[in-house]
Amino acid sequence: MNEIDYIPIAALNQHAYCPHRCWRMFCAGEFVDNQYTVEGTSLHDRVHTVGDGYREETWQLRAIWLKSNKYKLIGKADLIESENGELYPVEYKRGRKGEWDNDELQVCAQALCLEEMMGKSITTGYIYYAHSHQRQLVEISEKLRQTTIATIDAVEILLVTGIMPKAVKTKRCDGCSLYSQCLPQASEKVGRYQEAY
Repeated sequence: MNEIDYIPIAALNQHAYCPHRCWRMFCAGEFVDNQYTVEGTSLHDRVHTVGDGYREETWQLRAIWLKSNKYKLIGKADLIESENGELYPVEYKRGRKGEWDNDELQVCAQALCLEEMMGKSITTGYIYYAHSHQRQLVEISEKLRQTTIATIDAVEILLVTGIMPKAVKTKRCDGCSLYSQCLPQASEKVGRYQEAY
């Protein structure tokens, strides 16, 4: 059993995408680049230029660290905006709107941190998709909050116990940079072989 001080916000996104990938990255310290991760890193390198300023009527603050003592979260926000007294996080992603909710969880976790840091309710956030140059509204609903809190709990258990989740082959494996380390189809075959004998 390990003790952890804070959970990286990015770990929530990875866990919601694939618990086995999250374990490899945050417990085993494994990471391999592929086309998608290189594009994502390049995008974040451009976005994470520390600074603040106005864009029309919107105040923007880039590359700010967020923290929540209540949820034991820590991470860097790509962009925080304030408009008409309302704050909201904006998370940058390389592709187009995804089929899964892992990006929304990351935005919600950022909102939870902002709420604690600023002492005010955060009701919306956004995901900016670089390929389509469009923002997707993320409503910080009660359902999304509960899903995010459940994911925080699951990631904490994973980090504390270090127990590796089973590799499961899904459609998400197709673009995963850790596929060759994980080999979920091989794991399935070994499991079936062991069950047979």
